Amino acid sequence: MLTLYVKDGCPFCAKVLAVGRELGIAFDERNIADPSVAAELVARGGKRQVPYLVDAARDTEMYESDDIARYLREHYAERVV
Repeated sequence: MLTLYVKDGCPFCAKVLAVGRELGIAFDERNIADPSVAAELVARGGKRQVPYLVDAARDTEMYESDDIARYLREHYAERVV
């Protein structure tokens, strides 16, 4: 399962979510509007920046929407029918 930390109204998060829809990916979305989720993100990645992707299956975590979009296309494009 892919976890994506997001924030309402974030255009960079929207970009990653759009790529996810394009590829048929279901994310476990974690919204940092919840203070406990924001604290979880900082503990995990070191900063309160979104989007932040966690791909536990591939032991990969990353910030930056362009990097995340590229990663998803490289590793999950085969899901597109």
